[in-house]
Amino acid sequence: MGKDENRSSGKIQSVLFVCTGNIFRSVTAEYALKIRLGANMSCVVSSAGIEAKPQLVHAWVQTRLREKGADVTTHVQRQLTRELVEATDLVIAMGRNHQVFIREQFGRDVHLFNQVCLGHDEPILDLHEVLPDWETDPERARAYVWSVIDVIWATAPALLPRLR
Repeated sequence: MGKDENRSSGKIQSVLFVCTGNIFRSVTAEYALKIRLGANMSCVVSSAGIEAKPQLVHAWVQTRLREKGADVTTHVQRQLTRELVEATDLVIAMGRNHQVFIREQFGRDVHLFNQVCLGHDEPILDLHEVLPDWETDPERARAYVWSVIDVIWATAPALLPRLR
């Protein structure tokens, strides 16, 4: 069965979460869904970034995800490619800029995470979009990062019925 047939029949065998750097929002969604699917998962769940400049997953992200049972210390950033997009049944963007990038670069319209999981047409904003000078207020920045992780973690299971 081809990818288009899978999409039209509602049978989802692969999910790709997309953000900017593939070190915060998309990684959180990937691990949140993988852990919920468990060892018996027949769905391939992954993530990628539209820029994915070489950098490590920030300690704030690692700490919060570790508290939730996810170890991302071995996570390797991935650059979003045409091959990834074309090979995936359900591509989910975290922000509007990711939607635009995927449409312009790969000719595919994708939904936002909040659209797919909650039915709300709202992006999940990156730290610098909410707090442009985040480095000057690390406590507020960490609180925002953790709140985003908590929301994604709580919301990702809404995808489970579409994957089984």
